[in-house]
Amino acid sequence: MASSRNPFHGATCLYPFKGLFYFIGHPFLYPLFRGRLLPIVLLSLFIYSNLFVWTYLPQVAFLAIFHGSGAWLNATFLLLGEGAAITALLFEAFFVDETLVDVFDAVLIEEGHSDLVEKARAIHNEASNPVKMLGKPSVTSVYSPFSLRQIIEFIIFLPFNLIPWVGVPIFLLVTGYRAGPLQHWRYFKLLGLNKKERQLYVKRRQLKYTWFGTIALLLQLVPGLSMLFLLTTAASSALWVARMEDARKSREALHNSANNYQDDPS
Repeated sequence: MASSRNPFHGATCLYPFKGLFYFIGHPFLYPLFRGRLLPIVLLSLFIYSNLFVWTYLPQVAFLAIFHGSGAWLNATFLLLGEGAAITALLFEAFFVDETLVDVFDAVLIEEGHSDLVEKARAIHNEASNPVKMLGKPSVTSVYSPFSLRQIIEFIIFLPFNLIPWVGVPIFLLVTGYRAGPLQHWRYFKLLGLNKKERQLYVKRRQLKYTWFGTIALLLQLVPGLSMLFLLTTAASSALWVARMEDARKSREALHNSANNYQDDPS
């Protein structure tokens, strides 16, 4: 079930935005948001509102010692980072990862790559839309592995926000560097890559993954919408995979065509 191709190619920093518009433009994805995540969005709003009410002004006062008038901005990003760390734990507690797998797989099916999804789950081709086509997993399905180390590193990196003016960009880039490759964990598993192969694959695309992870993280810092952007990031991750798979299949077809031409005795 292939859809029309997105005219934008290459710039991975744009994929998180593409995923947002893709999610909005494909209503078959909506039940994945409504069914499980709407109550958690309300809980996320509760967390952020309490952080702002009880901790924002004290943090501004503390940061004013180092930042002066810039303390308001840095305190905002510091608080948003704290809220993101808390909600990251909630994501795992509420089993959101399963929903992210469904979003990722449904987008791949819609983009014409059901053969990739079939490596890990049954596909009901007679169903009316990609979400309904998703069958039971045939192997353990994880979108992004829960990592206590990643949460701890995220908290450790928060003090970067104490650095005047450049602290926030440094924080976003460092966390994006770490988080970007995890958005394709599902893809790596579908390809059957081992640890060494994954590391080599990421190393060749580290800058792209860093930009992708940075922009995705920036969107997920928006209070109240972090859950929605978590889902749209999964959609954008799948869109990126779809483009890479399109390119890979084109290269293979070109290679096979060249071989057939060389083998032609005429």
